[in-house]
Amino acid sequence: MSAVATRPRLGFLGAGWIGRQRLEAVAASGVAEVAAVADPAVEGALGSLDELLEQPLDGVVIATPSALHAEQATAALARGLAVYCQKPLGRTAEETRAVVEAARAADRLLGVDLCYRHVASFRVARDVVRSGELGELVAAELVFHNAYGPDKAWFYDPALSGGGCLVDLGIHLVDLALWTLGRAGFERVEGRLHGAPVEQWASAQLDEVRIACSWNLHAGQDAVIEASFHGSDGGVAVRNVGGSFYDFRCERFRGTARETLAEPPDDWGGRAICDWARRLAAGERFSPAADEYVRVAETLDRIYGR
Repeated sequence: MSAVATRPRLGFLGAGWIGRQRLEAVAASGVAEVAAVADPAVEGALGSLDELLEQPLDGVVIATPSALHAEQATAALARGLAVYCQKPLGRTAEETRAVVEAARAADRLLGVDLCYRHVASFRVARDVVRSGELGELVAAELVFHNAYGPDKAWFYDPALSGGGCLVDLGIHLVDLALWTLGRAGFERVEGRLHGAPVEQWASAQLDEVRIACSWNLHAGQDAVIEASFHGSDGGVAVRNVGGSFYDFRCERFRGTARETLAEPPDDWGGRAICDWARRLAAGERFSPAADEYVRVAETLDRIYGR
């Protein structure tokens, strides 16, 4: 691979809904070149990862079923390519750790689409929590309930998915909790799962943080996505607006008073991948921040009891 161009040449592996969304975001931003697409189900696209890796690329964006992520990411890294992967990077902490170590050994930029970090309301809430203005943190609650379940069969096969709603939705909650609080992990982890062959409902107590997530919840709206942080001197919360998957409002609380800190519109959908592409264009290589992906996966493993 030659030195990274001003506009990195990216290959997209998987062109389903999420893959197309990320491809379109990159194309619209102009920060990188969409150089190739591989998806056997898409007419005119390349048929495999092997074909994609033969192209002159600087990075690969992976949006395939979860069971393939770790192997495909490792293969791309071994070819000297940067990688941006849909979550989860691996089905287990062991798989995730192996990919991070491969990126470290190859000295290549690794990103995972933990996209809620890039929502303005969640970033504002994090700033409030980190500022210390809430005083001593007493409790935090994060939920992600989806009125729908995945529409592909592999999601319901634990060997292919790594789990159900927890690894699909709860991964965002664990990541947001660690990222907002600035923690490396949790001492106390107690999980409860319901459903088979993969869980449809999951909850966990992580020190003073409680999370819950589900598929097919009778929520009266498309989704319930919330994160609230309560301290001795105040509170801050992010909630989705009107059941939306995309619109969020952040409010700060003092007693019975509330103040809006951020609200829609906020076009954040492609922000995470475009940030990764800009870092790649700037010549950034492996970052130790990738170890955060391992810490999230380790917490999920503990909730699963494995």
